[in-house]
Parts: sequence; C-alpha cells; structure tokens
Amino acid sequence: MTDTMVLRISSRGVVTLPKSLRQAYHLRPGDMLTLLDLGGVFVLSPRRSEVDALADRITQALIERGETLEDMLQALREERERYADQD
Repeated sequence: MTDTMVLRISSRGVVTLPKSLRQAYHLRPGDMLTLLDLGGVFVLSPRRSEVDALADRITQALIERGETLEDMLQALREERERYADQD
C-alpha cells in the first residue's frame, strides 16, 4: 500500500488508523504497534521491534538459568566498581 493518508491527532493524543489499513493488516483493538522516530519521520510497524524480541529472549534465558534481577544488579555494581578501580 503506497497511498498517502492524512491522520489527525485528537486532544488526548489519539491517532486513528483508517479502517482500510486495519483490515489490510488484520489489526485488532489491543494490538501493539512499534513506533520508530527517525528524526521526525515516524515509522509505524504492526510488529514488535527486534530489540524487544531480543530482550524477551535474553530475559527468558536468564530466568531459565535461575538468575534474578537482584543478582544481575549486584553483578553490574561489582563490574562498575572494578572498572572504576582501574583508573
């Protein structure tokens, strides 16, 4: 679809996608979209960003290994201290 469409932002910041787009891409109420701001050019994508998907995979792997958020934060603090001691 290469049509240009004009959208209006409501007073609450809501933007409504035209029905033709919602139907063409099978978008339903509650679906999540990814918005990229490329210096004022907005790219709206009906799929999750690769960064989000990667973060989910890393999180799952850490959970499966038994890692906790507290463990990771403690390791981060220790690395920062080690790095600071090198100066």
